[in-house]
Amino acid sequence: MTDDPLLQGRLFSYLDTQITRLGGPNFAQIPINRTHAPVNDMLRDGFHQHAVHTGVAPYRPNSLDAGCPFAAALEDGAFIDFPHELPAAKKERAAARSFDDHFSQVRLFYVSLSEVEKQHVASAYTFELGKCYEQAIKERGLQELANIDADLCATVAAGLGLDAPEPTVQLGNPTPSPALSQVGSTWPVDGRVVGIVADDATDIGELQAAIQALDAAGVVPLVIAPHGGTLGAGAVPVSRTLLTARSVEFDAVLFAAAPEDQRVTVLVDEAFRHQKALGAWGSGTAALRDTTAPGVATGDEPQELVSQLLELLGSHRAWERETV
Repeated sequence: MTDDPLLQGRLFSYLDTQITRLGGPNFAQIPINRTHAPVNDMLRDGFHQHAVHTGVAPYRPNSLDAGCPFAAALEDGAFIDFPHELPAAKKERAAARSFDDHFSQVRLFYVSLSEVEKQHVASAYTFELGKCYEQAIKERGLQELANIDADLCATVAAGLGLDAPEPTVQLGNPTPSPALSQVGSTWPVDGRVVGIVADDATDIGELQAAIQALDAAGVVPLVIAPHGGTLGAGAVPVSRTLLTARSVEFDAVLFAAAPEDQRVTVLVDEAFRHQKALGAWGSGTAALRDTTAPGVATGDEPQELVSQLLELLGSHRAWERETV
């Protein structure tokens, strides 16, 4: 638009001002900002969305909408950028050559993962593509995976019951980066959330000892009980009930009791399958289906059990636990 570097900087600032002033990215749709010529785009979401979009595919390229909307050409009266010759160079609106590289970074990420992490990635792709009803979308997804890693593509293709395509780009050989893998590293546990399943028969002194030990480590303890209110005549407040608690809220779960409730079984099974740390003492051990599995701690003293759990939390997950 201009060779003036100050004005160029202000143009960036104007965009940020518009987004801040109107609270969202659709500021171009309000009457004062709207262009005289109609504009079709892929921007479906965001605050102050007023446009009524047609079609089913908010992305491009697509096959579901026959590639629409597509970029207008000069003969359609579209705005076109023309290169502008400068004394020392050529000014034009164009992306850097690196924008054509769509796969080297994601390949570096994938080859840097451990085997269990690669399995998780393949399972996730198989799950998501398995929910697509269009065969062409599945095949296109597999082609993208083939350009990342042949083994990843073959694993997902087998799960979908399709043939693995050949890559359309040259696969690089990046040096794996240990920083991209979670396995083998440890992290601070402060801020993690640990659920503690208890009931009216739980020893309140032991429950309080577990809560205090977790709190001292900077961990957030949430007591889960069959009912709301408190336990121990008001000594311990109940944070979640079996009706409102789900495993996704917790980084680990401790069991001070094993209430006979199907929701406890679901809580244990989900946390176990998600390779989260589990622990139990006293009657709570009855809730665990396998007390010898990796990432499962048991004991008689709550403080000792919490110490074991904190060590497991530092690894984020029990990666060596075999799950289905």
